[in-house]
Amino acid sequence: MPRMLPLPLSLSRGNQALLRGAALGALCLVLAAGCAEGEHRHGEQRSDPYLTSDTRRPIPLSSPAGKEHRAVMMQHLETIQVIVNALVEEDYELAKGLTESHLGFFMHRQAMAHQQPGNFPPAYHDLAMAHHEAAETLARIIPTKDLKQILPQLNNVLKACVACHLEYRLRTS
Repeated sequence: MPRMLPLPLSLSRGNQALLRGAALGALCLVLAAGCAEGEHRHGEQRSDPYLTSDTRRPIPLSSPAGKEHRAVMMQHLETIQVIVNALVEEDYELAKGLTESHLGFFMHRQAMAHQQPGNFPPAYHDLAMAHHEAAETLARIIPTKDLKQILPQLNNVLKACVACHLEYRLRTS
């Protein structure tokens, strides 16, 4: 049985619906960015992703390493969904813990221990570090329990996800 904590403030049904809608939209955006066929280079204007070929740079990983990397990306996406749900349920402790352990620098160190960092381009590493830093900032803000502070930081995490998915793809064999 999930533990219930007394919470000083609760979200109205309207705010819960708004937060869920925003979360669903953000998750759709991340998924679309990961699958989008678009022409984009860091700092350049994107063309219509449905009219151009996929020019994202492939990450040179073997098939098993690519599958492992895809599993990590799916775990990130699932974690974001659980974090958003924890925020909706006002379980800030869970949201903070998941953000730190699954998206922050702890996860980066775990990934580096299992993957070969030399196989990733330096610019990919920079994008990954920006993602982990955004997650760490989000984790520091969550204890405020103030959605007006939390949601912009969550948006920064999603922006970091999208930036990477627009720039890189897994190589297909």
